[in-house]
Amino acid sequence: MATPTASSAPLIEKHTIGYVPPEDRHGKVRDLFTLWFGGNIAPLPIVTGALGVQLFHLNLLWGIVAILVGHLVGGVLMALHSAQGPQMGIPQMIQSRAQFGSLGALLVVLIAGVMYIGFFASNIVLAGKSLHGVVDSVPVPVGIVIGAVGSGIIGIIGYRFIHVLNRIGTWVLGIGIVVGFGYIFTHIQTDDFLTRGSFNLSGWLATVSLAALWQIAFAPYVSDYSRYLPADVKVSSTFWTTYLGSALGSSLAFIFGAVAVLATPVGMDTMDAVKLATGSIGPLMLVLFLLSVISHNALNLYGAVLSLITLVQTFAYRWIPTAKSRAVISIIVLLACCFAAVGASKDFIGHFVDMVLVLLVVLVPWTAINLIDFYAIHKGQYDIQSIFQVDGGIYGRYNPQALLAYAIGIAVQIPFMNTPLYVGPVSAHINGADLSWLVGLLVTSPLYFWLANRDTSYRRRMMGGKLAGSL
Repeated sequence: MATPTASSAPLIEKHTIGYVPPEDRHGKVRDLFTLWFGGNIAPLPIVTGALGVQLFHLNLLWGIVAILVGHLVGGVLMALHSAQGPQMGIPQMIQSRAQFGSLGALLVVLIAGVMYIGFFASNIVLAGKSLHGVVDSVPVPVGIVIGAVGSGIIGIIGYRFIHVLNRIGTWVLGIGIVVGFGYIFTHIQTDDFLTRGSFNLSGWLATVSLAALWQIAFAPYVSDYSRYLPADVKVSSTFWTTYLGSALGSSLAFIFGAVAVLATPVGMDTMDAVKLATGSIGPLMLVLFLLSVISHNALNLYGAVLSLITLVQTFAYRWIPTAKSRAVISIIVLLACCFAAVGASKDFIGHFVDMVLVLLVVLVPWTAINLIDFYAIHKGQYDIQSIFQVDGGIYGRYNPQALLAYAIGIAVQIPFMNTPLYVGPVSAHINGADLSWLVGLLVTSPLYFWLANRDTSYRRRMMGGKLAGSL
């Protein structure tokens, strides 16, 4: 059967967490570049990138270097997850059952769902502030609701519409941010633009970590947006289009935030600094960012809903929900986030960043296990039917080797952590730099590979996986 083109695919997505059969595959691999480039030109990465000079007191040069290093390193992991999508044809979180077992994967799925909801709530707050900045008569709470509804509509329509909007957004936002850079550099309002801040190792490492963790935060759902591509798409093509789109788009947004803050007086809110630094084109920039945050936030809603469906389906294993079920759950999540965001404190974004740093401590070992299992152990060959069985099929309810490596991967990060809940002794010794994610990756990856290869049931799973890979 011929693979349908994107134009012949239904606009409203009918699949949720189920396997996408060959006849429903569509799209081009280049769509991944526009999705991740356009999706990262948004207020939240701009606000996050500004922290390198605001919070960690780097100057412009070292701030840019740290941002680039972090995104280029973290983007490798994110893109390796993306390359799994065409081969598997299922969302990333439900695929984790093949590594952790049907019940063993629940913790990671829950954590990912909470993170998506946090991203969604934070972005609608930024949407509300952006709309209020464009039209003063629109209160921030009203802007929050408008932003949430816009993202909700896009998320409910689903996969194809998300890709279409980001193809458009790549050109519009790409041109917009280049124009914005040009205006700022020709209208600098401070005398210390190049000299404010300085190099400090702890601040540089912290900024690198923040950029790398930004990329790793996409890992639990990046392959959700490549799973409709034809199965014969080259792994290298999927990797590079995702990597270049995400690393370039997010780096530009991070650097834009740092530049805007340095070009304006000390102490300004980042988005206020963007408005002031871009002068006469400021309102236009805010409109573009508003549209961007609404479009990009649909990904967070989409990921949150797929995670919730995966949690429920673990126990109601015969249920593979339809588009209608996805829409209902999307509306419930949207309403809950609106209620939380409208009543949130002024420092909501700061609290959110703190939350993400805590959650990523437990997501980093998952990333290591998933990638080692996919590329080094099973080599992309899995039994899809077993993944949807209540007992985990050939993967079981629990995989002790994965859970042990996961627990150790979390434990070894503790001395290197720097979160609002806890600062480890090593982090304190290096002036607060958080290197926990790097330690977690370096320990968990070889440990899981060694444990999996010592597992006597490993070879049985391998044999089962080689007979599968599709339904």
